[in-house]
Amino acid sequence: MAVDHYENFPVASILLPAPLRPAVAAIYAFARSADDFADEGDLPAAERQRLLAEYQLELDRIARDEPTDHPIFLSLRPHIAHFQLPLQLFRDLLDAFSQDVVKDRYASFDELMDYCRRSANPVGRLLLHLFDAATPENLRRSDDICSALQLINHWQDAGIDIAKGKNGRIYLPQDDMARFNVTDAMLGSRLASADFRALLRFQVDRARTLMLSGASLGNDLSGRIGLEIRAIVAGGLRILDKIEAVEYDVFNHRPVLGALDWPRILFKAALP
Repeated sequence: MAVDHYENFPVASILLPAPLRPAVAAIYAFARSADDFADEGDLPAAERQRLLAEYQLELDRIARDEPTDHPIFLSLRPHIAHFQLPLQLFRDLLDAFSQDVVKDRYASFDELMDYCRRSANPVGRLLLHLFDAATPENLRRSDDICSALQLINHWQDAGIDIAKGKNGRIYLPQDDMARFNVTDAMLGSRLASADFRALLRFQVDRARTLMLSGASLGNDLSGRIGLEIRAIVAGGLRILDKIEAVEYDVFNHRPVLGALDWPRILFKAALP
């Protein structure tokens, strides 16, 4: 499924222990397919919401221990049972995807972070549950990393998101846009003005601070999960470096990780 989508970071990678890869792949299949309901293709909003509601009903069936014939959930539910994964984390993801169908502006950074709490943080929390490492402090740091990754994706895709939907989708907080004198129309024109560059520099600094606040999680967890987290952190920080390298003009230069970036990322990940 991942082959057809551009993703910054691989899932179920070779860095993860082989026994956990089927569980991670099942979680990814759930999240990727549900995200596609919200974002991909030309389906009307009502149909997108119907498909997401069906997934919510499948989670209800799991909660009631009722059978299913849905292929995504046939694969997922044994891992939910074996690792005692909280169903609320899957519900949070669906709630965020449903929000994407109807919401295309965020009034403030706090409102955006609430979206990240549901759209990104559950994935990291599920990973910690798989490794039996879901302590309160680990969950906090995982949330920081995952929210930072979500923000980084928003900033690198600012030029792509503005073309989505009827009015375009803008994740840049509206109050920050007003502070830096950036309007929706300016984003629609895809002009990397001095004001836009200043706004994106501010958001990049925010994302880097958040990422670094959680980065110690990769050092404190031993083995492959620690290595995986350090690689994810290094990859996220590398994207931020690339945004800075193009002087915040993400309209004409979308920063992505290339073949030459991975040796650098893996080298940093190997140094706890």
